[in-house]
Amino acid sequence: MAAVTLGGNPIKISGELPKVGSKAPDFKLVNKDLGVVSLSDFAGKKLVLNIFPSIDTATCATSVRSFNAKASSLENTTVLCISRDLPFAQKRFCGAEGLDNVICLSDFRDGSFGKTYGLEIADSALAGLHSRVVIVLDENGTVLHTEQVSEIANEPDYESALAVL
Repeated sequence: MAAVTLGGNPIKISGELPKVGSKAPDFKLVNKDLGVVSLSDFAGKKLVLNIFPSIDTATCATSVRSFNAKASSLENTTVLCISRDLPFAQKRFCGAEGLDNVICLSDFRDGSFGKTYGLEIADSALAGLHSRVVIVLDENGTVLHTEQVSEIANEPDYESALAVL
């Protein structure tokens, strides 16, 4: 299990991230229009999975803005911003910020994405939410890069994630 802290205090994460070189597990997430999307809906595209606890926190919002700015220059790449926030909150945030280079997806229904990908926070005040993680997939759904951010309040390493593309 990854060593992760929240405000410097250790917290438990539910499992292990998918290994680099492995096939990414399928998922079913909810989009802004309450439609269900899966990994296969993005077949043939490189994916950056920007995963975080809540869009309504400063660091999470910054990561969505940062990936949105970088996404416009990425060839054949889609950035998915994934949290347990309601799709309504995600849509409101992206609309208010004018963010249209990323796709926000919600795991609010059952949290299965967080469990399957081994990144659900298992204890602390944020139990049940997703930890801050970046996973990069190639066009075939193979994991190229993972980062479990060690301190929930810190931003991910954007450049390392994008360098594998």
